[in-house]
Amino acid sequence: MKQMRMGLLAAGVLVLAAFPVSARGTRDANTLTIGATAVPHAVLLNLIKDDLASQGIKLSVREYTDYVTPNTALIAGDLDANFFQHIPYLESNEAWNAALISAFGVHIEPFGLYSTKHQNIAALPNGAVIAIPNDPSNGGRALLLLQANGLIRLKAGTGILATVQDIESNPKNFRFQQLEAAMLPRSLADVDAAAINGNYALEAGLTPARDSLIIEGAESPYVNIVVVRRGFETDPRVLALKDALLSAKIRNYINETWKDGSVTPVF
Repeated sequence: MKQMRMGLLAAGVLVLAAFPVSARGTRDANTLTIGATAVPHAVLLNLIKDDLASQGIKLSVREYTDYVTPNTALIAGDLDANFFQHIPYLESNEAWNAALISAFGVHIEPFGLYSTKHQNIAALPNGAVIAIPNDPSNGGRALLLLQANGLIRLKAGTGILATVQDIESNPKNFRFQQLEAAMLPRSLADVDAAAINGNYALEAGLTPARDSLIIEGAESPYVNIVVVRRGFETDPRVLALKDALLSAKIRNYINETWKDGSVTPVF
C-alpha cells in the first residue's frame, strides 16, 4: 500500500510538472500578468491600468527586451498573455503555434531599412553589408521589403519565411548579416544598413517614417497581436483587456503620439 501511495504521489508530481499552476488557472483571478516589449506595447498597456482597475482587474506589465522569452514564459504559465509579436512570428515556431493563439490585433509598426552611413538606397555601394533579423519571420520580412524596392529578387513563390538562400538576383552583391532583432539598432555603426522592427527602432530613438531609407506601406500584414494560451482567449480578463486596448482612448493616443505613422492602429 505504501508503494502504491508513493506511486500515486510521483504521478501527481509529473502531472503538476506538465501543467504549471498558472497554466491551469491564474493564482490570482483578479490579476492579469502580461509580458511586453517596451515601446509601444508596454506604453499602451500602462495607459489602461486604471481602466481595468475600475473593473476589479489588476494589470501587471512585465517588460522584455527579446522576442523569445515572452513566448516561453507564457507557455510555462509565468504570464497570462503577451503583446509584442505578429502572427507570422508566432507561427514560425511549431511549439509556440501549438500552445498559443492570437486573442486580437492592435496595431502595425512599419518595418524599415536604416543607415547611418548612406542617405538613400541608391547610395548603398556594391558589396554593402546589410543586417537583418535572424528569426525566420522577420528575416523573411526584411528580404521581402528589399525585393519590394527593387534591391534584390527572390525565387518565384517565395513567401514570408524567405531566407538569404532564396535570393535569385542580387545586382549589388549585398552581403547579409543575420542578428537577433534587438541587436539591430546597435549594429548600425558596423554595417551599411540594417532592417529593424518598428518597436526596436522607436526604442533606439529612430522615427521610422523619417529616418528609414525604405519602409513598409500601409498594406503590411504584420499586425501586432495580444497572445494567450489556447483556451484562455475568452477569459473575462482577456475580453476586458481587449475592450480597453481597442478603445477610442488608445486609438487617439496612437494617432497623436505617432502622427508620422510609425505606429498605426488597426481598429
